[in-house]
Amino acid sequence: MASRAFSVLTALPRAALTALSLAALTALPVMAQEDASDRLSIELNSVEPQETGCRMSFVVLNGHEVDLSSAVFEAVLFDAEGAVERMTLFDFGALPSKRTRVRQFVVPQLACDNLGQILINGAQTCEAEAEGDFCIDGLDLKSRIDIRVIG
Repeated sequence: MASRAFSVLTALPRAALTALSLAALTALPVMAQEDASDRLSIELNSVEPQETGCRMSFVVLNGHEVDLSSAVFEAVLFDAEGAVERMTLFDFGALPSKRTRVRQFVVPQLACDNLGQILINGAQTCEAEAEGDFCIDGLDLKSRIDIRVIG
């Protein structure tokens, strides 16, 4: 079996979220109106070019009855023509039950305008207070922008 190399992208510090605050707040009412029980919802909210790559902002709602202490997803990034650009890991960290969180990741050396689609290939790590596959069962993927998110 060929080994796969992944880079783990961790969420940016809270201070980096200041610029996204208003955009995230506008997404919250829409997500709150939907029935989020017993599922994990991940929404690609925005992308923004950075000097070092592309910053992706996600709004995540853990609708499960249990806290997730760790949620790391394997993601495949496709370019605008549909070719695999790279595989990476998004570390969403702790996701408390029935709470919404915003997570940002900067993907190095990626042009945002060349990103066509994101495939959530599976959960690399999913740790919860109870037994179950809370990261995959009922996973709800969506996007507020033209870049599709599928799983």
